Amino acid sequence: MRDEEEDTRIYSVVVNHEEQYSIWLEDKELPLGWEKVGVTGQKQECLDHIKEVWTDMRPKSLREAMEANEKKAS
Repeated sequence: MRDEEEDTRIYSVVVNHEEQYSIWLEDKELPLGWEKVGVTGQKQECLDHIKEVWTDMRPKSLREAMEANEKKAS
């Protein structure tokens, strides 16, 4: 797709087991480990949603490990 052409394809917002977000073309099969979160739209709409909800970029396992270490320290 050339840069000057508008991307009008429909995407889905997807998340993995580590609560990391991405977008995936709506008509493509999801790779293993990813699931749709129920938000679809054009690319920028999906990216805007991710920017709003994915405020902590650390993987879930890292967040949980850090929380456990904080509890041990206190």
